[in-house]
Amino acid sequence: MKIAACQMVSEPDLGANLLVARRLLESAAAQGAQLAALPEYFCLMGHHDTDKLAFAETPGDGPIQAMLSRAARELKLWVIGGTLPIKADTADRVRNTTLVFSPMGEVVARYDKIHLFAFDNGREAYDEARVLEAGSAPTVFDAGGVPGRLRVGLSVCYDLRFPELYRSYNPCELIAVPAAFTYTTGQAHWELLLRARAVENQCYVIAPAQGGKHENGRRTWGHSMLVDPWGEVLGVLPEGEGVVMAEVDPARLAQVRQQLPALAHRRF
Repeated sequence: MKIAACQMVSEPDLGANLLVARRLLESAAAQGAQLAALPEYFCLMGHHDTDKLAFAETPGDGPIQAMLSRAARELKLWVIGGTLPIKADTADRVRNTTLVFSPMGEVVARYDKIHLFAFDNGREAYDEARVLEAGSAPTVFDAGGVPGRLRVGLSVCYDLRFPELYRSYNPCELIAVPAAFTYTTGQAHWELLLRARAVENQCYVIAPAQGGKHENGRRTWGHSMLVDPWGEVLGVLPEGEGVVMAEVDPARLAQVRQQLPALAHRRF
């Protein structure tokens, strides 16, 4: 299966972001992708963390979900819809949610970001828990049919630092990590962690990211990346809008797992 990671530099304008996302999905489909993934916060990077509250949608209703559904159906794509704000149980919180759409335009999976990012180095500070309500349930879905089924484990950004989440997904063929890593943390750890998750779980990783200087002054690391089960980087886009393509090769998966049967050797 050909897969595509779409990189964006999202802004506070929801409509403009949706147009860019649609254009990138069209580009992925034109290049033969059967599955495409958008980055975290693809629909909105506001001036303030609380801006996303005004755009929160209820499941099954809203312009963000409508665009994703229509794109999946019209382009015949499996679409991992980055993340979007979904209404939470309390009015001053939202869920940072990944929705997956089948080529029929139907929602087939939902994952709410479990681990909420916090960082403060004296110059820049973040605390997602001020606005986000954490999820609690790991989520996997099957893309494609049999044969050709692709089992995909979902995660978002900061989840990447918690390997136990990915262990719960074994066996899977692909891990998805839509992200908006800061420039500071991304430069230090992004590629290192993506390759580690691929190697230790012997699966492919698709990591679509935000990548550039945003209108709100924030700078994200970018480097949207596709990694194979041996930790080899198959494609990367350092910065700016674009699409990174690669192929999930069942023979490569089988080769790695047969030659080094680490998953079968687990003791804990």
